[in-house]
Amino acid sequence: QVQLVESGGGLVQAGGSLRLSCAASGSIFSINAMGWYRQAPGKERELVALITSGGSTNYGDSVKGRFTISRDNTKNTVYLQMNGLKPEDTAVYYCYTDLRIRSTLLPFTSYGQGTQVTVSS
Repeated sequence: QVQLVESGGGLVQAGGSLRLSCAASGSIFSINAMGWYRQAPGKERELVALITSGGSTNYGDSVKGRFTISRDNTKNTVYLQMNGLKPEDTAVYYCYTDLRIRSTLLPFTSYGQGTQVTVSS
């Protein structure tokens, strides 16, 4: 019913930048929040950044001051601008959405398929 399509991952040197995008489509009535989580090998999935429909943001401590999340509500798309990347940012980054399904108005949360971000030292 709902699809999340991520793009923008890749390989970058330490200190470099990448921009991730995630577009939500399907049977969507409204989106409360969108954002990003990440999971590195051998570690638990952790919050990177979230943004609500009203524009409120929440960042993981390790990315504050380096990453910026933004959102285009007209396109149901969320962006993550990542600057000053470090090797420890290497992980699979998963798009996340918290929304209501159009047909039922029931809440629904989902993760995308993930996009790999690798930062070389």
